[in-house]
Amino acid sequence: MFGQTMPKNRLPLVAAVYLGTFVALLDVSIVNVALPTIQQALHTDFGGLQWVVDAYTLCLSAFMLSSGLIGDRYGRKRSWLAGVGIFVAGSLICAIAPNLPALLAGRVVQGIAGSLLIPGALSILTQAFPDPRERAGVIGGWASFAAVSLVVGPVLGGILVQTVGWQSIFLINLPLGLFTIALGAVSIEETAHPEHAHLDLVGLALSILWLGALTFGLISAGESGWGDARTITAIIAGVVGLVVFLGFEARTPRPMLPLGLFRDVRFAVANVASFALGFTSYSSVFFFSMFLQQVQGWSPTQTGLRMAPAFLVQIVVSPWIGRLSARYGHSLLMTAGYILVGLSMLGMCWAGPSTPYAVLCTLFIINGLGNSLAIPTGSAAAMSYAPRERSGMVSAVINATRQSGLAIGIALLGALMSMRATSLLTGYLDDANVPNAEAVARAAISRHDFTTEAAIGEGGVHQLFATAYAGGFHAAMLTAAIAAFLTAALLVVVLAPAEARSARQAKQQA
Repeated sequence: MFGQTMPKNRLPLVAAVYLGTFVALLDVSIVNVALPTIQQALHTDFGGLQWVVDAYTLCLSAFMLSSGLIGDRYGRKRSWLAGVGIFVAGSLICAIAPNLPALLAGRVVQGIAGSLLIPGALSILTQAFPDPRERAGVIGGWASFAAVSLVVGPVLGGILVQTVGWQSIFLINLPLGLFTIALGAVSIEETAHPEHAHLDLVGLALSILWLGALTFGLISAGESGWGDARTITAIIAGVVGLVVFLGFEARTPRPMLPLGLFRDVRFAVANVASFALGFTSYSSVFFFSMFLQQVQGWSPTQTGLRMAPAFLVQIVVSPWIGRLSARYGHSLLMTAGYILVGLSMLGMCWAGPSTPYAVLCTLFIINGLGNSLAIPTGSAAAMSYAPRERSGMVSAVINATRQSGLAIGIALLGALMSMRATSLLTGYLDDANVPNAEAVARAAISRHDFTTEAAIGEGGVHQLFATAYAGGFHAAMLTAAIAAFLTAALLVVVLAPAEARSARQAKQQA
């Protein structure tokens, strides 16, 4: 996994960083499988499930830019170890949560901790491996190990949920986190570049405001429709907040988001692609899990096992990405990755309650191969387009755009799925002469409540629900596929020529 060129004395450091990422990502995949169980245990609706995911990703993306600066200023080792400790505390809060607000509070703490962990990992690896070829291989191994957490998460999570309870998916982080702290404390060397870091508290507040408002508005749209006053107000606040945030960052002398980095078109496009990856592929884990359980009727454990091929492919392929990038360049591999992701999403538009698993497995494998090409290549590309001393900031930016894409993807695609499924189920119930069809449909889609006094009974509503839910899933997947294909086109038209020009200039200077 690590290649032949990595010095053995850096193996403990790499193991610590990989394990920290494993802990942070394990909860993402575990939570997705546990969502239907959490919905029943805490008596929440579909919007509440979206917030279980987005409370984490929203804080992750909003705090990540400042967290990267904290690492650069106060020490990358110190901030990373603090992140692991805070993540353990957040996991404990989630495990003992008696209701949805308490669970969301724990997820917020986990998100803040993750904002220190994830960019800190890339920054520490970048400092420890100055050679570009070595660094590309280690980052490829990092992505591969991250994929291990995505494989283990659904399977382990499904077993824990069914045998111990949903709280156990958070408790497992406590021993893992404490071991990670011990290993990192003795293996990671401290590095810092305080001259490049300044905490921008106004920028941090504005970033939380615009992303939180926009996410709230999109989730609200799925519950109340696009014309709801609360939805419109929140979306407008989010858009205005984004404009104010960018305006402030452009004018302040020490911004947390240096917009000057985006003057390099390669860096700008890499971040657009990173956002799109979060919007499409990262958010798909949420929708795949809901589809397999709510439409095809699989248990949490069965769902985890059926999603595993997508992540197993990443384990096999990711370690080779460093060599492939050195030979073919970043843009070619990224483009192929987004095309494959788009094809897998497009194929999901024909999946239904009776679709054979062989078809779904093939689509999962295609999706995993696309991720294997896009994730490590996109990260390595962005890190190579900026000065090495800005590694903390650059790592934070590329991860923040990806997590922002995930937060927006869960909110927007979830709203599209919920609205489409509710509309379809309302029509089905009308055809079956069910009274108050829209209210019954909304209860079924949003709260998984099939109670009705109609002649078709709860069983009949449930059968229609599966078909309607699949239709909503198709709407989300089609939107994600279009976004992936548009991103691939952007890489071909803009990034590939820009990389070629940069290579020619470097050759001439040499």
